[in-house]
Amino acid sequence: MFSYRHAFHAGNHADVLKHIVLLQVLDYFNQKDKPYLVIDTHAGAGLYALDQGYAQQNAEYRDGIGRLAAASRLSPALDALLALVRACNDTPELRVYPGSPVIALHRLRDSDKLRLFEMHPTDTDILRQNMAAAGRQVKVETSDGFAGLRALLPPPTRRALVLIDPPYENKDDYQTVTRALKDGLTRFATGTFAVWYPLLQRQEPLRMVDSLKRLGSDWLDVRLQVSRPAASGFGMFGSGMFIVNPPWTFPALLKGFMPELVGLLAQDDGAGYHLDFSIA
Repeated sequence: MFSYRHAFHAGNHADVLKHIVLLQVLDYFNQKDKPYLVIDTHAGAGLYALDQGYAQQNAEYRDGIGRLAAASRLSPALDALLALVRACNDTPELRVYPGSPVIALHRLRDSDKLRLFEMHPTDTDILRQNMAAAGRQVKVETSDGFAGLRALLPPPTRRALVLIDPPYENKDDYQTVTRALKDGLTRFATGTFAVWYPLLQRQEPLRMVDSLKRLGSDWLDVRLQVSRPAASGFGMFGSGMFIVNPPWTFPALLKGFMPELVGLLAQDDGAGYHLDFSIA
C-alpha cells in the first residue's frame, strides 16, 4: 500500500510538465483578487533531495529539470518553473526539487488556502515539516485524498483548483479518478480539476481520459511524449495533464511552449506532444 515514493522520480520529465501547467493555472487564478482554495489529493513530501537518497538511484531529474537548468534561454512558462526551483536551492547546483505543495505555496496569496492529503505516514511527517512555516494557511491530513475531497467541495469562496496526482500503482486508481471528478463536478460544477496521468503501453490511462471527456464540462488534454515506447512493453514514455474547466487562454499558451519543451526533454525521435480541447 505504501510502496510508492515520489522521491525516486522527483524532477523528472513528468514533474516538469505537471508543474509548468500547475504554475500557469495558479498564475491565471491570481489575475482575480477573490481568494481561492488549492486541494492536492496526493501531496507527497513537498520537497525532495536530488543529491542523495532515492533520487540518486535513477537520477531521473537529469533528463527533466536538469535539462531546463542547462538551457541557455527559456520561454516565460518554462523559466517560471526553473526560477521557482532555483529559489528553493541555496546553491547554483540543484540539490532539492519542490513538489506540488511547495510550488503552490509559492504562488498563493495571504487570502488563499492550501489543503493537502497524503496517506504515506513518513511522507506526511516530512510534508508537515516542510509546510510548518505556512501556519494556518495550509492544512495537512494523513488520509485518502479522494475521500477527503468530497467534504471540501464546494469551497466557501467558490474558487478552487483540485490537483489529482495518484501513483496509479493500483489499476483501480483510473476508475477512482473518474468517479472523483464526476462527484466533484456534481458538487462544484465550476471548479478547475487538474489530473496527471502516465503514458504507458496499456489502455487504462487513455480510457480514463476518454471517460473524463464525457463528463460534460469544458476540458483540455495535453500530453508530452519523451521517447518511443520500450520494446519490452514496460515503462513510462511520457505523461499527460487533463484539465476540467481549464483557463480559456491555455490552448494558445500550450501551443507556444510545448514544442520547446519537447525539444529540451526529447530522449529519442519518438518525442512529441499532443493537444486536444473542448472549450465553449
